Amino acid sequence: MPFVDAAQVLTPSGVVGPARVQWEAGVITAVEPIAAAPARILAPGFIDLQVNGIDDVDVATADGDDWGRLDSLLLQQGVTTWCPTLITMPLPRFERPLERIGAAMQRPTDHHPRPFIAGAHLEGPFLGGAPGAHPPDLITDIDRSWLAALPEHVRLVTLGAEQPEAADATRLLTSHGRLVSIGHSRANEAQFDSVVAAGARLTTHLFNGMSGVHHRDPGVATWALTNPQVCASLIADGVHVHPRVLRLAFQTLGPDRTVLVTDAVAWRAGHAGSVLLEVRDGAPRLPDGTLAGSTLTMDRALRVCVDAGIPLERAVRAASTVPARLLGLHDRGRIEVGARADLVALTADLAVEQVWVGGDAV
Repeated sequence: MPFVDAAQVLTPSGVVGPARVQWEAGVITAVEPIAAAPARILAPGFIDLQVNGIDDVDVATADGDDWGRLDSLLLQQGVTTWCPTLITMPLPRFERPLERIGAAMQRPTDHHPRPFIAGAHLEGPFLGGAPGAHPPDLITDIDRSWLAALPEHVRLVTLGAEQPEAADATRLLTSHGRLVSIGHSRANEAQFDSVVAAGARLTTHLFNGMSGVHHRDPGVATWALTNPQVCASLIADGVHVHPRVLRLAFQTLGPDRTVLVTDAVAWRAGHAGSVLLEVRDGAPRLPDGTLAGSTLTMDRALRVCVDAGIPLERAVRAASTVPARLLGLHDRGRIEVGARADLVALTADLAVEQVWVGGDAV
């Protein structure tokens, strides 16, 4: 029976170790103490809800062998489940990229383990008053008939809570089993809470692309931090969110509402969808300096969190357990008997040493 030994194993009940994790047919069968183990840390496979591209491969144009390259780049950072993300574009232009994502999901494995595509994330075009790097002229009013006709593999939709039909659209999307996130928004408190009451359970890249936290003029970031029904994702690259604010967010959101995402883009290709960008001052940017995604990897996000004073087990939970729950993937995101053997072995300095997908070593 295959197994891996680690000095520290991050389980739902806390850090245990030295311990041995065993599995059979891709499912964990035992987590048992042992006398000694290599000085590695074993964590659940990471789950990234927001990947626009990586390195030189843009999700919007990925085809053929591009998907194999994305698989490899994701596994190198410990990601075993992910959501290819499409940003704002004219509605008719979503069809082909969504078809290609659907085809990528159906590829035969050929005994080569690869990260699981949970479904597409549509970040736009039904956004609000904080477009960020999204082309403002392409942001449009919600079209419920278009949303109702989306293919089944669209798993997550980000929308602006100030959109007039945002609550109705949220009820429509959630009735089809899709996750709704509030983002690129300057919604007021009533608008935000109304969309959460309708079923939204996430806020996209907290503090970025939204109104903020001010003691006399609070905004979407404040509503997200203080509404216990909604989670919030964070881009922990040290640029999008100051390390001290990152720690504040983790402390305020708690262990069950914090999500780490990379919001990675094809920075080497110089574009995300139709948006042109260049890397300056540590992150991809538009020519005017507006942040446009990141060059972040999930393992580096862990290191940034730990350097900011966040306990490793909290950061790992935000990169695995919480996003798994939001996606309804109850078979993964934790190391315990009965869970899928998606695992990441980390060195003492939190570099990826080894990855297993469904128990198969990469």
